[in-house]
Amino acid sequence: MSTSKIALLTGGSRGLGKDMALKLAQQGIDVILTYRSQQAEAVAVVAAIETLGRRAVALPLDAANLSTFAAFFAQVTTVLADTFGTDRFDFLINNAGTSLTAPIAEMTEAQFDEMLNIHFKGVYFLTQQALPLLRDGGRIVNISSATTRNSFAGVSAYASMKGAVEVFTRYLALELGGRGIAANVVAPGAVFGGGAMTDTPEIRAWVAQMTALGRVAEPDDIGGLVAFLCTDAARWLNGQRLEATGGMGL
Repeated sequence: MSTSKIALLTGGSRGLGKDMALKLAQQGIDVILTYRSQQAEAVAVVAAIETLGRRAVALPLDAANLSTFAAFFAQVTTVLADTFGTDRFDFLINNAGTSLTAPIAEMTEAQFDEMLNIHFKGVYFLTQQALPLLRDGGRIVNISSATTRNSFAGVSAYASMKGAVEVFTRYLALELGGRGIAANVVAPGAVFGGGAMTDTPEIRAWVAQMTALGRVAEPDDIGGLVAFLCTDAARWLNGQRLEATGGMGL
């Protein structure tokens, strides 16, 4: 049987997810990461984790397509047995997502549904289906956004779904407490470097000037916090929202 802890991380091929995967590995945690279309990038992350002395597997997953979840978890069950010699994993990190900018007056139902499916409905039911495989005493980390505290024009649908995830996380903490499972939210601000965030010198300057620490965030600023939440030092954090923005909009 495997003695190391195992994390299931959605959206681990680039940006924030890639850094989370590497930081988890640096904490001695093995990783099952998912990707939607960036297979080569995901394979490269697996290789990087292996150079750190940990085990990793990359699996395809469209986190917005709920009809694929049962087959996905069948794959996870096989990987747990074949690669890790166990039938459970310890940490679920719901990171997969995308961005959308559209004013309320121009939002289409299709755009709204895209945000709903990947950022809330997908997170809700992926977590539900993960629960039988999540070890008692484990952790759930959901990724939200600073846009649930500070409002920015054009991100109403995205921010609304992230707000729903924050409420959902508190209910996870409440309902799973009997199993010793803690659930928390990490809410990054604008993060540049390989993710879905629009990246221009003008946007970087705008974000830096409203941030107390005077610069924009890189993925490396966030992954360590997610990994920390999977350590014994964070065992008494539960049902909490941790905003990681460098002091944006204080």
